[in-house]
Amino acid sequence: MNKRVFSITLLTAVLSLSLLACEQAKEKNQTETNTEKTAMQNQLLTEWEGPFGGVPAFDQMRLSDLEPAMLKGMEMHLAEIQTIANNTESPTFENTIEAMELAGKEIDRAFTYYGIWSSNLSSPEFRKIQQKLSPMFSDYQSKITQNTKLFKRIKALYDESQINPHEAEKQRVLDLIYKRFEMNGAGLDSAKKTRYAAINKELSSLYTKFSNNVLHDEENYVTYLNQDQLGGLPDDFVKAAAAIAKNKGKEGQYAIVNTRSSMDPFLTYSTERALRKQVWENYYARGDNNDEYDNKSIIEEILKLRRERVELLGYKNYAEWRLQDRMAKNPENAMELMEAVWPAAIARVAEEVEDMQALADEQGDDITIKPWDYRFYAEKVRKAKYDLNSDEVKQYLQLDQLREAMFYVAGKLFNYEFKALEKGKVPVFHEDVEVWEVNEKSSGKNIGLWYLDPYAREGKRSGAWATTYRSYQELGGQTNVLASNNSNFVEPAEGEALLISWDDATTFFHEFGHALHFFAADVTYPTLNSGVRDYTEFQSQLLERWLSTDSVINNFLVHHETGEPMPKALVAKIKKAATFNQGFSTTEYLASALMDMKLHLADPEELDVATFEKETLAAMKMPEELPMRHRTPQFGHVFSGEGYATAYYGYMWADVLTSDASEAFAEAPGGFYDKDLAKKLVEHLFAPRNAIDPAEAYRNFRGRDASIEALMRDRGFPVPKKE
Repeated sequence: MNKRVFSITLLTAVLSLSLLACEQAKEKNQTETNTEKTAMQNQLLTEWEGPFGGVPAFDQMRLSDLEPAMLKGMEMHLAEIQTIANNTESPTFENTIEAMELAGKEIDRAFTYYGIWSSNLSSPEFRKIQQKLSPMFSDYQSKITQNTKLFKRIKALYDESQINPHEAEKQRVLDLIYKRFEMNGAGLDSAKKTRYAAINKELSSLYTKFSNNVLHDEENYVTYLNQDQLGGLPDDFVKAAAAIAKNKGKEGQYAIVNTRSSMDPFLTYSTERALRKQVWENYYARGDNNDEYDNKSIIEEILKLRRERVELLGYKNYAEWRLQDRMAKNPENAMELMEAVWPAAIARVAEEVEDMQALADEQGDDITIKPWDYRFYAEKVRKAKYDLNSDEVKQYLQLDQLREAMFYVAGKLFNYEFKALEKGKVPVFHEDVEVWEVNEKSSGKNIGLWYLDPYAREGKRSGAWATTYRSYQELGGQTNVLASNNSNFVEPAEGEALLISWDDATTFFHEFGHALHFFAADVTYPTLNSGVRDYTEFQSQLLERWLSTDSVINNFLVHHETGEPMPKALVAKIKKAATFNQGFSTTEYLASALMDMKLHLADPEELDVATFEKETLAAMKMPEELPMRHRTPQFGHVFSGEGYATAYYGYMWADVLTSDASEAFAEAPGGFYDKDLAKKLVEHLFAPRNAIDPAEAYRNFRGRDASIEALMRDRGFPVPKKE
């Protein structure tokens, strides 16, 4: 072949390859454009439409949309963050802090749907996606908090504000954002940042695995009863257990599922001691069955990684790092409170066990009180001491009536009214969910919507909780609040009333207190909706106190069949027995809170979780007749994430405030419905959220700090003498 022919042939080949490359590039660009278009059409990212300022499109949720929505949402938010970081103008509050506060709308919407699948509608298919996404979420967060240029802008603003402070709300949000970045490694060198981010990624996967292991054991350990094994169980519980068994393909039997809402009443009423032991063991062995779903080694790894991570920042242990921005400030203060209450709590347990053992002996029961006996014999002692039968009380605790009682309290204290929406008015994610419109009574202004998801089901995490789909803020335009309460009541048989225990009614009020805290928010910036963990439980614990007010008892605690109000004699018995079984309830909670703290103060190297739990409880002189409320292998508050890690003590810290504030209402001229004090309650304790230091907020309400004496009086424990 001559050179000319070869050159033409080569040129032709090059042109062909170039054309092919152009076509491939064109196809690639078209694919990327289509992918971009598809992502933006993804319902989980789309701006909410419809009434009430727009609502989540729960009726259009598709699991196939979830992963692409989360990936695209994170990408979009990171691009916004990078734009802020790369701004060539000098940092100002507006072009840095406000810009950050306004960013991330798409990913926020996607996380709303993700949270529903995670907490309310989990499935094996979702869990696979969750396991894949968890480390990606960690990377995403690290790319924000470890963005050097962004932190440089934030730090410049923070440093300047220490000389020339902003007005209070602006300064608070700047302080919180700066502290969040600092605590999450923004000031580390490059090598430490890399390791910090890698640890977060590992932890996120471990948290997801921990949660899914507990959920597996809740779903797969079910106790089925026959007709001759129902001794002592209330009729409503039996009917509900029959309905659950039928749904599980076991018609003619009765199912005791492995959740607290099923376990607790069974242990309280069942006369079948061997079955009580079986149900007890199933429940308290969640995550601790020495199989592929066992959580002990996961916990050990979590503790090591948490310690390593905070050591990168120069802290001795995780608790020291975590508590610096809480009311307690340090683990020593938290431990001091818990250890002040612990001796009185276990002393009361000894008294309670003595009463139970005496009653068992008197009845001729040849037993020694064991943990699966505590609730059963406590109920008998309650009846003997106070002539108070919990099942009799339940007949007046109908869920629908309790809900109306909560609305009544919200009307009196917050000037809110709740109006039920017709089915289909707004989308819901499950047919059990109901929705109410929340308005200000005097002006008619819409405050938001309240969603209620009351029943237990497979795929729903156990317990009770409150959450928001949209919080109040003024930056970028006022928003209303979309808040949700979620419970795990055993759904009653068709046509039957849902009757619950006094403890469950208290929890119902507690979670509604969180919702009211969301609704009452009056803040400009989204960050100010964040909570100080040992303070945010205070508002919800305080609302529990209205359950036992005369107005609620006389108007809403009516017999589910006759409609008759609760008899005054029964009310008197309830109030007389108010501190009954406080040894049990305080000790089971406090043991978990102390264990949480002690685990994080211990050296995690070579730590064996099972041995540590056993030896620590022995050293604490934990009564053998009851367990911790949350044993370590199932302690989701602490090991399925970090919200309550070294912070489970916060319920007791908050209860000091609760007891003290309750005494203020008890002493007020109008009692718990005193208008002036209610106004101060909303103004100082609910509306500011995190716009003010919690200790200062409480002093603004009470005129002084709270003290432990009110808590001890509340629980019927000896009040420590002042030195």
